[in-house]
Amino acid sequence: MAAGVRADLLAAGLAIFERDGYEGATVAAIRTKARASNGSFFHFFGSKRELAGTLFLETLQRYHATILAVMLPGLGAPEGIDRLIRAHLDWVVESRREARYLFEISRGDWTEDMRDRQRALNARFAEGIERWRAPLIASGELLPLTPAIFASQVIGPAQIFCRAYLSGRERGDPRLHADELVACAIRALVTARAKDAAS
Repeated sequence: MAAGVRADLLAAGLAIFERDGYEGATVAAIRTKARASNGSFFHFFGSKRELAGTLFLETLQRYHATILAVMLPGLGAPEGIDRLIRAHLDWVVESRREARYLFEISRGDWTEDMRDRQRALNARFAEGIERWRAPLIASGELLPLTPAIFASQVIGPAQIFCRAYLSGRERGDPRLHADELVACAIRALVTARAKDAAS
């Protein structure tokens, strides 16, 4: 029962943040949407900001899990890049409301505890990607870029396109451009030797 009320509050928060933005959202509107009492809200969350931060972290965790589920150790460089980009695009389109919150609506001024947890989640995600990537760097298939540069090249262009989609500036399904995005990332990240071997 309690878990259901908490989930209802988070779902209501997501809907209200999408409708009104973070600044415009109120605890009262979230409670009304969730059909929860004032006492129920404050049993789970100390404030709107705490609910928003929790929603951000749990959404981020689900996004990470979606990406890591397809990044199996042993995948070659082109196939891994392809899977990573397509998983990102699929998640954005299939979880559009959550993606809008994660990438467009949420704020960065959570409590220090939230920032610590975000850093920990990001570190675990990076470790998961490295389990796939490191052997490919060692074998000469992927360029030996830092994790941050790698991420900017593999997800950055897709993310720019997705932000335009999430904000409504781009109306087309970003998955229609997956082939081009994958090809660009492969050109940027896969070594010439590996490309020659694949051709």
